[in-house]
Amino acid sequence: MNVCSDMACHVNGADALRDGLAERFRGMSASDVAVGKVSCLGQCDGAPAVSINDHVYRGVTSAQAEALVLTALGGRPLPEMPVDAPMVGLSPDPYGAGERYGAVRKLAAAKDFEGVIAQLKAAGLPGMGGAGFPTGMKWEAVRKAPGDVKYVVCNADESEPGTIKDRFIMHNLPFLVIEGMIVAGLVTGARQGIFYIRHEYGAQERIIEDEIHRCYEAGLLGENILGSGLSFDLEVFVSPGGYICGEETALIEAIEGKRAEPRNKPPFPVYDGLWNKPTALNNVETFANVPQILVNGIDWFKAQGVAGLAGLKFVGVSGDVVNPGIFVIPMGTPARDVILGLAGGIRDGKAFKAFAPSGPSSGYLPASLVDTRLDFKSMAAIGSMLGSGAIVVFSEERCMLDMALNALEFFRNESCGKCVPCRVGSQKLVDIVTGWTRGRGTVADMGLVDELSSAMKLASICGLGQFAHSPLTSVLTHFRAEVEEHILRHRCPAGVCPL
Repeated sequence: MNVCSDMACHVNGADALRDGLAERFRGMSASDVAVGKVSCLGQCDGAPAVSINDHVYRGVTSAQAEALVLTALGGRPLPEMPVDAPMVGLSPDPYGAGERYGAVRKLAAAKDFEGVIAQLKAAGLPGMGGAGFPTGMKWEAVRKAPGDVKYVVCNADESEPGTIKDRFIMHNLPFLVIEGMIVAGLVTGARQGIFYIRHEYGAQERIIEDEIHRCYEAGLLGENILGSGLSFDLEVFVSPGGYICGEETALIEAIEGKRAEPRNKPPFPVYDGLWNKPTALNNVETFANVPQILVNGIDWFKAQGVAGLAGLKFVGVSGDVVNPGIFVIPMGTPARDVILGLAGGIRDGKAFKAFAPSGPSSGYLPASLVDTRLDFKSMAAIGSMLGSGAIVVFSEERCMLDMALNALEFFRNESCGKCVPCRVGSQKLVDIVTGWTRGRGTVADMGLVDELSSAMKLASICGLGQFAHSPLTSVLTHFRAEVEEHILRHRCPAGVCPL
């Protein structure tokens, strides 16, 4: 069995859970029970999470984990984890109780492909996977690219700690995601779609498979969709595993049966993607937004945001909050309204210390910046990013240098190793910060951190290496006094590090 060791699980007792289970089964052969660490399992709102024989469980106690292990040892089938709770709050479903797939039905009849692109451009729909590249421009590039063979790919491989929104969307709104992919296929001229999903999402995989089957039965997929003469097929591809698979070109390599490593860019996937053909690759939330715009209209979409921003945003909140979960908010909502409002504030009456607006790659921000709006520009203006909306919250009990080390270890473990700056740089950063948390190292190390961070940012092939330094550099920016306490006085103010 493996216990998740990243961010939300780390602050929710994962280390103690793992150590306790290792002690409980110490006398058993490693071939029977081996207790180890695993990277984020996508259950941050139900931390701590464990994986037992590839079955994922959330919110488990030591006694529950022990019982599950004993069940497996006894040869009995392991129970399935309950699926996500139903959606509450704002609803992005444009159909309600009415007939679904209205956008596909209209497009199949009218064949106004350029009109769809124009609507997406006018709505200003950004890619919701983190980069924010305009969806309309991406689809237009694929449509105009030469050649008859093109592809549509959905990236459902959210693997960064804190990122859980796509899992929730797949459970509650699978029809919107599938409809967005069908629309993309018809608009771009692609005849084949791939739904790429992380292997830990077994329940969501079954939901998507069932939805695809229903679409084939209804004539919404396959040859001659709704009698239009248009065709589009869709299949599910289960990721071989690894955070790097969330990088779009590494994902493409995995589908092609190769080692999941990022490609050098350019060329970009819109021109040279899957099987070297033009490919429209977006994430789950982006595809789910397309039917909302096409059914409800551009004015409706723009009216959903606040402060002049457009659309709704799914955010996942985990860590030291009363009510961790996934929330649908107007784009541009202040982080305060989410963390201290929807998520119920800091649990156990503790003071609010810090938050990561989008997992470790966004870095850590002090509570004093909680009034920053959750949108791409506002977050970029304070040196962070909205990313995938993976908000992880920390109370006064947390050591931010310890949290930086936890994130650095994640990136080090998940580096594919293809490029030297990421492979060597991530390990060196872990070595430096490990020393700081254990009474070793000097202030002079900070100069080396600056050099390593700059080299990784400029020379790494993909976003993993380019942002792997962010947890540490953000802590040095916003919590420098806390770091200096470790280095100069060999003291952890939070009493967390083993100095």
